[in-house]
Amino acid sequence: MSEPALGLPIETPRLILRDFTARDFEAVHAYSSLDQVTRYLVWGPNTTLQSKQTIRAYLDDQKERPRHNFDLAIVSKGEGQRVARQKLIGGAGLKLVDWENRTAEIGYVLHPDYWGEGFALEAAHALIHAGFVDLGLQRIIATCDQRNKASARVMERLGMRREGAFRGSKHIQGEWRDEFLYAILAAEFLR
Repeated sequence: MSEPALGLPIETPRLILRDFTARDFEAVHAYSSLDQVTRYLVWGPNTTLQSKQTIRAYLDDQKERPRHNFDLAIVSKGEGQRVARQKLIGGAGLKLVDWENRTAEIGYVLHPDYWGEGFALEAAHALIHAGFVDLGLQRIIATCDQRNKASARVMERLGMRREGAFRGSKHIQGEWRDEFLYAILAAEFLR
C-alpha cells in the first residue's frame, strides 16, 4: 500500500483547506479558547499554552512519513460581506485510524462567528471527497456528543449514516457523555 497523501491545498467555492502554520496561533486560539466552541469536545477550552502545543503538534504531524493526521486550517476565501479578506475561521481534520482497512475519522470546528453558514458542511464535504479520491479510503467515520445537534445535522447532510449510539463513552469536560457514531462508504459518497 502506498503512502497516504492528500492533494493540498483543497479548495471549495468559499474555502481553502490547508496545512496549519505557526502564524495561525492567534486565529486558532481565538476559537479554541471559547467555552461555547469546546463544550461538546474532548479538549478545551484551551489556555494559551495548550493552543501553542496544538499548533506544534499539527506541525509535527505534517513531518510524519507516512502521514496519518491531516489537521487543516479552514480559511475563508474572503468573498461576500461576512469576510472581506482571507481569514482562518476554523479547522478540519482527517485521521487515518485503520490504514489497512482504509478507514479514517473526520472532525471539524469553527469560530462561532461563522456558525450556521454552511462552512462546516462545505469543509467536511471537501475533506471526505479528498479522503476517498486522494487516499483511496473505503470508510470515513465521525462522532459527536449526542447533545451536539448542529454537528449531527452536518453529518446527516453529508450523507453519513448513524451507526451507533454509545452511552457514557467519552469523558468530556469532567463528565461522562453519550455520543453518536456516523459513517459513510466511498461507494455511497462518490456515486
